[in-house]
Amino acid sequence: MSRITFSDPIYLWLLVIVPAMVAFYIFRQQKTTSALRMPGLDQFSNSATTFRHYLRHVLFGLRTVAIAMLIFVLARPQASDRFQDTSTEGIDIVLALDISGSMLARDFKPDRLEASKNVATEFISGRPYDRMGLVVFSGESFTQCPVTTDHAVLINLMREIQSGMIEDGTAIGMGLATAVNRIKDSQAKSKVIILLTDGINNRGEIAPVTAAGIAKTFGIRVYTIGVGTQGMAPYPVQTPFGLQYQDMPVEIDEGILQEISATTGGKYFRATDNNKLVQVYNEIDKLEKSKIDVTQFIRKEEKYLLPALIAFCLLALEIVARYTVFKNLT
Repeated sequence: MSRITFSDPIYLWLLVIVPAMVAFYIFRQQKTTSALRMPGLDQFSNSATTFRHYLRHVLFGLRTVAIAMLIFVLARPQASDRFQDTSTEGIDIVLALDISGSMLARDFKPDRLEASKNVATEFISGRPYDRMGLVVFSGESFTQCPVTTDHAVLINLMREIQSGMIEDGTAIGMGLATAVNRIKDSQAKSKVIILLTDGINNRGEIAPVTAAGIAKTFGIRVYTIGVGTQGMAPYPVQTPFGLQYQDMPVEIDEGILQEISATTGGKYFRATDNNKLVQVYNEIDKLEKSKIDVTQFIRKEEKYLLPALIAFCLLALEIVARYTVFKNLT
């Protein structure tokens, strides 16, 4: 079904002219009504007003509708119900995000997980033609969203991520292996995984180095990000009095993350605060691109012809009627 939009909707404000015209017309009609009484004209008091006298208002109606149609023409109505296959620049990317309990540490604002989600969402929005997917991991891993060009769905699924969705722990190898499995069959020339974690691999059946070797086999570059400040950070700890935050040392296995990126031709980054995390994603955003096929809406099918024809016909009809049928009344 067609959806009509306007290329220059600001011109629609001109429609306020229409009620102003109607008000002025009514005021003028009342003002020009004669109130003069003449003696000796009683014999004409019962003279009937002809139907043609009332129809003279049709002229004003025709002109008013014509002006409204011309305003619609100025606003340039357009239809957006057609699709077109195009070739554009892009790459295939899978985000592998650590959602372990330590990602709730407060050295980032509001915490590591929410900061990572927010920056990743901006990254996704800034690359509209890339195919992207999302894998989450802690003690195990699963695919939150397969590789897709529907970034609205991807962003919604990103927002739903919470720590505690799966068993706690840090299975970096499993997270990377799941991401590799999601992107290995891609036909894109450039395949990338962005793996973000704040800890040390302590769970899972697949070692991070083994998963990196698999990624290299399939020509996948892995960019790794270690998230956490230097030194101490407030971590969430369950106590008999509920969840409390205690300062604990930040432990990130930078050696493993560097080895993963070096093996696959990627790069390792360390993000120590929100601003640094934004800078990391901005640097990754400069990756090479390859051509992919995308189906997108065509939103420039002009629909101004019909209102223009209506306006022309109404103006022509008004002119003809004014100088023929209503010649003696106007």
